[in-house]
Amino acid sequence: MKAARYYDQKDIRIEDIPEPELKPGTVAIDVAWCGICGTDLHEYLEGPIFVPPKGKPHPISGEEAPVTLGHEFSGTITALGEGVTGLEVGQSVVVEPYIVGEDVDTSEGSSYQLSENMNFIGLGGRGGGLSEKIVVEQRWVHPVGDIPLDEAALIEPLSVGHHAFVRSGAGEGDVAIVGGAGPIGLLTAGVLKASGLTVYISELSEARKEMARTTGVADEVFDPREVDVAAKVKELTGGKGADVGFECSSVPVVLDMLIDAVKPGGVIVNVSIWGRKPEVDMPNLVLKEIDLRGTIGYSNDHPATIKLVQEGKLDLSKFITGRLALDELVEKGFDELINNNEKHVKILVNPNA
Repeated sequence: MKAARYYDQKDIRIEDIPEPELKPGTVAIDVAWCGICGTDLHEYLEGPIFVPPKGKPHPISGEEAPVTLGHEFSGTITALGEGVTGLEVGQSVVVEPYIVGEDVDTSEGSSYQLSENMNFIGLGGRGGGLSEKIVVEQRWVHPVGDIPLDEAALIEPLSVGHHAFVRSGAGEGDVAIVGGAGPIGLLTAGVLKASGLTVYISELSEARKEMARTTGVADEVFDPREVDVAAKVKELTGGKGADVGFECSSVPVVLDMLIDAVKPGGVIVNVSIWGRKPEVDMPNLVLKEIDLRGTIGYSNDHPATIKLVQEGKLDLSKFITGRLALDELVEKGFDELINNNEKHVKILVNPNA
C-alpha cells in the first residue's frame, strides 16, 4: 500500500509498504481522509520532534524514522480483530491517535494524555493516516455516524479545542477572547461558540479574519493594529473583562493582551505550542489573580466533540480549504502551507485517490 514516510527534516517520501496486520483487540480501517496538521509541518521544517529519530526508537512503539505520518484521519472499518466488540465492519470512524503504555488507564476521568512517554500514532509510529490502511487498538476508535468522512477528519483537531474548553472551566453564557485565528484558534472558537459562549477573536491576518467571520465562530473579530483589543473587550463586558482567554498564537504580545483582557480572577488557557520561552507579565498576572493553564491533546474529549458536530452545532465543511491525493502531499500540501499558510485552515489528503 502507499504511505507517506518521514525520514528526516524536509525528507518525506511516498512509498509502497506492507499492509498492517490485524491482531486480537485491533481494528482495520481504510483511510478516507487525513488532515495535514501544524505539527506535521513543524516535523517537516524543524524535526524530528515527536518522530523518534533514526537510532533512537520510541520506548513504547519501538519504532524510529522512517515512520508513516498522519494523525488527523477518518475512515471505514474493514475488519475486526478477535475480541473486538461494539464496532461493525462498514462503520465510519475516527481515531484518537495516542501511543501510551499498555497499562495506562484510559477510562473516563483519567489523564492519559499526561502519561509517561506519550506520543501519537502518525508521529511516534504504529502507522498513520497518510496511508491507505491502518490497524489500531479498539480503545482509540470512535464511530461518527453520518458525519461525512471528509468533515470527520477534523474531529481530532476539534477535540484539541474541546479539551482546552474543558480545561478553562468556562460554560454557557461566559465571554471568551481567543488570541489567534489559525487552525487551532478557529476550531477552539468553534467549540466555544457551539457551547454557548460569546466569542471574540484577535487576529492580524486579513485572510484569517475573513475566515473567522465566514465560519461564524466569533461574535466579533478585532485587529490589534486598529483597536486596543483588551480595552474593547472590557467595553463590551461593562468594564469587567472576559471570563476566559485562549492563547492560540505563541506570540508574546498576544499573551500580554489576554492578561489585560480577562477579568480579575479570570482564566487563560494556553493552547499553542511555543518554540521558545516567552516573557510573561507576572506582575499583572499576580495582581489580577489570573489562572494561567496549560493544555495538551485531549482526554476522553472525542465523544463530546463528535456529538457537537452530530447535533449540527458546528459546520466543519467551512474549515476545509484544500483536498489532495497522497502523491501531491509535499508539493501541493506542505509547500502550500509554507508559502500560503494564511489562506488555509485544513488541507485534507485522500491516500486512496
